Amino acid sequence: MIRLFKYLNKKDWCFALLCLAFIVCQVWLDLKLPDYMSEITKLVQTEGSSMNDILLAGGFMLLCALGSLAAAFIVGYFAAKIAAGLSMRLRAMVYNKTLSFSMEEINGFSTASLITRSTNDITQIQTFVALGLQAMIKAPILAVWAVVKISGKSWQWTATTGGAVLVLLIMLGTLIALTLPKFTKLQALTDNLNRVTRENLTGVRVVRAYNAETYEEEKFERANEELTKTNLFTNRAMAIMQPGMTLIMSGLTLAIYWVGVYLIADAPLSGRLSLFSDMVVFSSYAMQVIMAFMMLTMAFIILPRASVSAKRIHEVLDTETKIFDGPITDSNLFEVGEVEFRHVSFRYPDAAEEVLHDISFTAERGETVAFIGSTGSGKSTLINLIPRFYDATEGEILIDGVNIKDYNQASLRNKLGYVPQKAVMFSGTVSSNVSYGDSGKETFREDQIRKAVEVAQAGEFVENMEGTYDAVISQGGTNVSGGQKQRLAIARAICRQPEIYVFDDSFSALDYKTDRKLRRALKNHTGNSTTLIVAQRIGTIMDADKIIVLDEGRIAGAGTHRELLRTCTVYREIAESQLSKEEIENA
Repeated sequence: MIRLFKYLNKKDWCFALLCLAFIVCQVWLDLKLPDYMSEITKLVQTEGSSMNDILLAGGFMLLCALGSLAAAFIVGYFAAKIAAGLSMRLRAMVYNKTLSFSMEEINGFSTASLITRSTNDITQIQTFVALGLQAMIKAPILAVWAVVKISGKSWQWTATTGGAVLVLLIMLGTLIALTLPKFTKLQALTDNLNRVTRENLTGVRVVRAYNAETYEEEKFERANEELTKTNLFTNRAMAIMQPGMTLIMSGLTLAIYWVGVYLIADAPLSGRLSLFSDMVVFSSYAMQVIMAFMMLTMAFIILPRASVSAKRIHEVLDTETKIFDGPITDSNLFEVGEVEFRHVSFRYPDAAEEVLHDISFTAERGETVAFIGSTGSGKSTLINLIPRFYDATEGEILIDGVNIKDYNQASLRNKLGYVPQKAVMFSGTVSSNVSYGDSGKETFREDQIRKAVEVAQAGEFVENMEGTYDAVISQGGTNVSGGQKQRLAIARAICRQPEIYVFDDSFSALDYKTDRKLRRALKNHTGNSTTLIVAQRIGTIMDADKIIVLDEGRIAGAGTHRELLRTCTVYREIAESQLSKEEIENA
């Protein structure tokens, strides 16, 4: 938790010093109240006392109370500023760190956990800084000052107060020891509930299609019930604190007056008034000591969960990314478009076997190279190595004769127009989705956006939408069909005018007619750009300059459509399952 303070800036530390100054002022005013109370007690008990003197002492008490209230408001304001500023910086740091993660790090934490850490965990820290920090600064000052004030009054009263404090510390220590492990578990259970909820909402169509609502409700109920039980345990344990504190305070007051009765009874008549006044003052100061520990109690209620949250945030911030930027930042130095794999092998983290084995090929500038194979053959994995979503386990990948690890990641990706297997749309408009991202070039013009949409065969349905290019696209593209999303995603890649196009099974939702028209328009538009296509359908790739057939992560064959029909058994089997005998013979 203490490590988080290094993220406070100079302005926050100035606010903290102001908090300290006003807390000292507040404590001084709070501890002046018993002095005036003692004065009033003596005046009331002394014959011939003036009412004006009593009212004057009462007026000073009122001013002290109002001054303490004003100081408390100011402290609360500065503490809130510190807490809000710190949480804002932490959220930004966690978000930026997450963006720098490769897929390996993201999968290591899970998406649900990263969301919880950047929201719920940071909220816990903000609450602790805003409330707990005030208590942890004020409580020691108040306790020490109050103890100094009461020291020397009576060892019997001091011993009674010390006994109450000891009981209080035993109670606090026991409760914290019981609840701290549960607070750690609580955050993990929050992650789990977030994961289950997100999974259910994302897959709501499948859930309904398979009548699995009851199953999903039961799964959510289990996660919810486990979180609720843990919350109940911690809240019930912490609920003992308030009545326990009240019991200790009431018991201490009773004990002080009990001891005071015997002390006053044994004192000479002339000293009884002074002793009675001391007892009233001591009782007030003793309450202040207990109040100091009550504030610490409040801080300790928040601290365990906040410390767990801080640990989880540091886990994200301290994670070392495994994919680093190279020294080359100007991708325009090598505008060629050649892609070469040299003996590339890849294994997913913690996997037992390699997904790709000794892959070597070259895609020359302007060529269309396609990849085909059965499900699980490693096609998408191979394509995802090019933008460095993962790094190859062995071998090297070169673009324009330079190892991709030598490129700055932004510069590398500026060379690519990437269309993923699952088309992703962002909330906004058609234009904002097509012109999405930074290509390292000038801002996309309207005519470039329109041309990209036209080439992607999306012009007809975009023109029919209300608002056309300014038509609203919902989050996730829920207001357009799967084929429309794919065409807009392809238009996004075309709009960048990259050196290299990377299509990861990006034509699967298109009908054969649209597929053929799109590929023809794409070929005419891309010019000298290199195109890499992963496909399941032979019809999509049969016109490619080179087709690479993958089988269990190895290259089973490479060549044109006609060559592979003659020389590659795996390719011919795929062709026979998709094409008619006449189409194969006429190839």
